Amino acid sequence: MGFVRGRRRVAAAVAAFVGVGAVAVVVHRVLAPAEVDTPARSGYPAAVTPAIGVVGRLPVAPLIVDGRLRVYAATRQVYADQPADSRHRVTPYWSYRRWPAEVSGVVAEGTTVVSRWSDGKLVALDARTGQVAWQADGPAPAEGWTGRRTGAGAVWDPPGLFLARAADGRAGLVVSGPDGVRGFALADGRRLWSADVDGGCRTDVGTTAAGQFVAVDRCSGSAAVEFRDVATGAPTTRLSPTGATAELAVTPVGCVSHRSRCRGLRTTGPIDGAGRGWLVGDGEPVAAPALDPTGVELDGEQAIGSADGVVTGRSVRTGEELWRRADLGPARIVAVQPGRVHLLTEANDLVTLDPSSGAERSRFPLEVGRDGIGWVPGLAYAAGGYVAMERLREPVAPEADDQRYFLSSEPVILAAT
Repeated sequence: MGFVRGRRRVAAAVAAFVGVGAVAVVVHRVLAPAEVDTPARSGYPAAVTPAIGVVGRLPVAPLIVDGRLRVYAATRQVYADQPADSRHRVTPYWSYRRWPAEVSGVVAEGTTVVSRWSDGKLVALDARTGQVAWQADGPAPAEGWTGRRTGAGAVWDPPGLFLARAADGRAGLVVSGPDGVRGFALADGRRLWSADVDGGCRTDVGTTAAGQFVAVDRCSGSAAVEFRDVATGAPTTRLSPTGATAELAVTPVGCVSHRSRCRGLRTTGPIDGAGRGWLVGDGEPVAAPALDPTGVELDGEQAIGSADGVVTGRSVRTGEELWRRADLGPARIVAVQPGRVHLLTEANDLVTLDPSSGAERSRFPLEVGRDGIGWVPGLAYAAGGYVAMERLREPVAPEADDQRYFLSSEPVILAAT
């Protein structure tokens, strides 16, 4: 009897050991860091020329890449669908996942899509195949996923992630975090430079068309706008607007993409809220009073503003009025892309004007299905002739949950202009 009981105890111990081992294997497989790249299984789609008007509605915010794909971000995934003018989101063309890191931001230029993750990893994907082109270690962001349900904050306003182009034309990437800022070559992910900075007293602004990275530096007490060469990281100049205090705010204008390769800035002080516009190029910033008013945008040599029911285009260098439109009623500029300025009227008509002449390129109601026009615009994005916009419930409640905050389960409207 003792021998039998002993065998039973051994068998039970072995079974328990095997069970614990199996659980450990499962836990390891589930929780261990992982990377899953699901490349495209079909050929690269052709570019499309969409019909002018509302394309459709989407549950998440897209980046238009190469006129062929739409790229999206989720908490732990970057993925694409196609064609770019599909009415709804469709089966992914390719997908890339990481665990347990979270997506912080995504940018795209040409056929390169770069994602930044909460652990600081930068992952570049070839948009044509979805395969990893390169990986690099950048400074970790202050937070991971902040894009809410639509992911717009990650793809339309990626924190600390900026496309750049050096003076010699080479494409680059500037990445900032709480403890430092680094520059990378977009082609292969080579780190070009690194600078230790105190993110607690600095605010990123963006990159300029002349190859500089701009930030507001408050670390020495008084605030100044700092410029660095995107190819070397070397400081090039500082702008200290008269009366600047720690509350100095800087808004980039005239950008090729969001806060990237911009041709102008607007500095705003806390005393009277008055802005001062500047053109930024190879040398010192040049005052441009045509950019002073809040909301004025820049395209080429034209400063475009909308106030008191009148839209005007002025020479950014002289302030001379070049054209005006008084037939749109109260309208706000919601997005700008090279060669197009997009305005939203009180009736939620999307009007696209040629910035050089004020001529109307297109106009149509920004509505789809039975959603109507009883909504408030949230974040907006424009690229490749497309405009995409979040639609929010009235009254806007930023602190509410996503079901209350957004208009519907498909709150992003996509249009071609």
